[in-house]
Amino acid sequence: MASLRRSRDRAAGEGFFSPAPPRVLAHRGLAIEAPENTLLAFAKALAVGVTHIETDVHVSADGVAMISHDPDLRRVAGRRVAVDHLTSQELRRIDLGWGQNFCSLAEALDGFPDARFNIDIKISGAIGPAVDAIRAAGATKRVLIGSFSPRRRVAAVRMLPGVATSISARGAVAAVAAARGGSVASLRRIVRDVQAVQLPESVLRMRAFTPRTIAAFHAAGVEVHAWTINEIPAMDRLLALGVDGLVTDRADLAVEAVARFAG
Repeated sequence: MASLRRSRDRAAGEGFFSPAPPRVLAHRGLAIEAPENTLLAFAKALAVGVTHIETDVHVSADGVAMISHDPDLRRVAGRRVAVDHLTSQELRRIDLGWGQNFCSLAEALDGFPDARFNIDIKISGAIGPAVDAIRAAGATKRVLIGSFSPRRRVAAVRMLPGVATSISARGAVAAVAAARGGSVASLRRIVRDVQAVQLPESVLRMRAFTPRTIAAFHAAGVEVHAWTINEIPAMDRLLALGVDGLVTDRADLAVEAVARFAG
């Protein structure tokens, strides 16, 4: 299993899958005294020892890949306007609190050159701009591309040879079912083009993380990342089961959990 995983690492995302797991993926950064998905949130996550940032990309009206989870500004800025209806400069002037504004993917990649980025491409219009930003930063090897849409994910991956990627929502159902059944041969076919599966604790009422499923995923040569895990008991339990990554809003707590597990 280890040799298979190493060969996959060399083929795609060799920088993303280091250092060795278990790893913490800071979900939208660390939004404690910082707004989510901002440069400050990313800096705070890295400051507590995180090496991996999970973030989201939309596109501005002028075609710039912008960091944002939501398609509009209602939740984060109280404005009923879509991200793609504002230019990148207009978005940079939006006050998100704590002196932070919307930032571009390019700014995040350039601002944190040693960080690994797990990027969820939220809309089709963001594919090209995100790819351009990743290429311009020379960041392909330290990026993982994800998306709930397999079409978006595959389109971006095809434009970024050597980039790492994780399974999309549709494939996740089949992957969990195969893993629960212990069918490693079927599972290998399902995950043949990805290096990681990133899953919630249950998928269509199927428990995604059991000793059997995690063993099957590892036998198929992929890392297993659980999201979004914010409670200490769940972190400890999943690490003991053998997950390779915790996607979490509380990177500070997760770093401590990994240290306990390793210690």
